[in-house]
Amino acid sequence: MKNIYIIGGGIIGLLSAYYLEKQGHQITIIEQTDMSDGCSYGNAGMVVPSHIIPLAAPGMISKGLRMLFNAKSPFYIKPRLSGSLLKWGYYFYKASTEKHVKYSIPILRDISLLSRKLYAEIAQESTFNFGFKEKGLLMLYKTEAVEKEEIETAHIANKAGIVAHILSAKEVQALENEIEVAVRGGIFFPKDAHLIPQILIKELINDLKNKGVQILGNTEVKGFEKQNGQVKTLLTSKGKLAQAEEIILAVGAWSPILTEQLGISLPMQSGKGYSFTLKNREKNVQIPSILTEAKVAVTPMGSDLRFAGTMEITDIDQAINMQRVSGIVESIPKYYPAMQVQLPEKQEIWKGLRPCSPDGLPYIGRSKYFKNLVIATGHAMMGVSLAPATGKLVQELIDKQPLSMEIDAFAPDRF
Repeated sequence: MKNIYIIGGGIIGLLSAYYLEKQGHQITIIEQTDMSDGCSYGNAGMVVPSHIIPLAAPGMISKGLRMLFNAKSPFYIKPRLSGSLLKWGYYFYKASTEKHVKYSIPILRDISLLSRKLYAEIAQESTFNFGFKEKGLLMLYKTEAVEKEEIETAHIANKAGIVAHILSAKEVQALENEIEVAVRGGIFFPKDAHLIPQILIKELINDLKNKGVQILGNTEVKGFEKQNGQVKTLLTSKGKLAQAEEIILAVGAWSPILTEQLGISLPMQSGKGYSFTLKNREKNVQIPSILTEAKVAVTPMGSDLRFAGTMEITDIDQAINMQRVSGIVESIPKYYPAMQVQLPEKQEIWKGLRPCSPDGLPYIGRSKYFKNLVIATGHAMMGVSLAPATGKLVQELIDKQPLSMEIDAFAPDRF
């Protein structure tokens, strides 16, 4: 049994604790908030093996530049003088190649399939219900240009072993028997899944507490004491914590702030996103969908319906940009004509900072600088989707067990 500190109480930290506790370790989670909200609470709740193309891909830079001039566009880079942003942008540019996409596809496929398998196991073995359903995912499109892109992606997915069906507008409508859908067509990924993230996180917290995991909320890690190639102690807002045998850093968008104090460069930018939820709908969307031109995710959660979107590359800024939320709202009736949605009040809008690595792959692995430090962050919009696989891999690293998959591509020191 090891004494382990997990810095970060988000979905990655919680599922790392879930698998480590199973092995009998003594776990303490240190979280800077009261854990009543977080980056994963308002996320779209999608588990998407279909998402095998990394964010860093050919054409993304030119698309992004065109979107910058539209205040309501789904992608935006907040202009600022920032060495870290310039560095991130340089690495993003270098990674936006066909070679990198081909390299990343089997890696993202394998970690996503592992996560979906583990979610199914958690749903079966746990005493709580977090709305896990394997109903697939629809990628809906309205234009010929995007249809061509999505069909090409479907062919790539099928070649990689991810089943994808190309549907006509009539076939899409047959799947959505309660809501009118106005699209040119869609791609259906039948093996994708979804869940209700806020329920999952709350239930995980309760489950871990019941199993003896200590959770220190409202506790900020301020610094570290290092000795002989190890992180010796944590300096927190509530005092110094005694030395742990292993430390896992899983603080999402805040990770570079802490790694910098350890002398570790971890290129990352925050990708701010928004969501809002329509409650108690009499007629609801049946299949989780992505409105591809608008880059908006649509997820049924029981009788509720969640819309999520935008990628606003920024610093640690949690202000709500209502224009970007307006972009989400205005896109909805274009795909669902009978669904006239009002712009929600600010207090009804969730916002979260997704930790984005420049090459679109997460950071998962041991630090080469500190033998008792494991880093698990940088999952961008895929935090919930990839969390079980990440947690399992972290546990295997800690216990020096054979890994469920090869993780060299996720090395925290790859840049």
